Amino acid sequence: MTKASSWLGKTLIYLALIIGAAIMFLPFFWMVSTSFKTLGAISQLPPQWIPSPFQLENYEIVWRKVNFGRYTLNSSILVVLELIGTLLSCAAVAFGLAMFDFKLKKPLYLIMLATLMLPFQVTLIPSYFIWKTFGMLDTYYPLIIPHFLGGAFGIFLLHQYIKGLPKELYEAAVVDGYSPPGIFVKIYLPLCKPALAALSVFTFMGAWNNTIGPLIYLQSKELYTLPLGLLYLKSDTEVNTALVMAGATIITIPVVLVYLIAQKQFVQGIATTGLKG
Repeated sequence: MTKASSWLGKTLIYLALIIGAAIMFLPFFWMVSTSFKTLGAISQLPPQWIPSPFQLENYEIVWRKVNFGRYTLNSSILVVLELIGTLLSCAAVAFGLAMFDFKLKKPLYLIMLATLMLPFQVTLIPSYFIWKTFGMLDTYYPLIIPHFLGGAFGIFLLHQYIKGLPKELYEAAVVDGYSPPGIFVKIYLPLCKPALAALSVFTFMGAWNNTIGPLIYLQSKELYTLPLGLLYLKSDTEVNTALVMAGATIITIPVVLVYLIAQKQFVQGIATTGLKG
């Protein structure tokens, strides 16, 4: 392959990537642009890409009058608790499965992986009646407690990463007098930062955008999360598109920021979890 043809191939690849990125970015740009428009500007033809007049009133209405400030706080509390529960439980179970041998280890691991093939709709109704029996409807318990009991995807992700680490680390720590919990906390957790970062991004996105869980378990408006607040906006008899887009922007921006901040660790964690089976 000549130098000219190699340069042409790279140019075409970058051009295709730029076009693809632009296509993906346009809906996001339109959402943000519409959130700053008046109702009259939204219905104009041809459509305005740059709002004129430019107004912040939509965000003020959504944040104060529609109570998005409260919904943001509720979502933030849930995300933090779900992150803590997921990272601690999945890391502990993955460490145990990767480092210790015991009876029924392989069957239990396979059964756990099999749960990944079950659509969540299959367990939705039984789970609802379980939480109803315990009197925990209209609370955050059904959304938080399951994350402290481990998750198949998170356990698998961390298990694969830990299996890729040298076994000699554990053996050397035992010789130095460390107990298994000490080895887990002081050695393996710091080494698992890339995989933990990847799992954190997945957990954050799932918790922040979760609609079906809060919709089923929460009835009180003061407990609503951001996705439910957005549904409330869209279900209004007189839907204000600008307000809906302002609410959607508030929900979307944290996800984009988290991914941009943790992008390097996220990619590294995903890339290194398949080194060893």
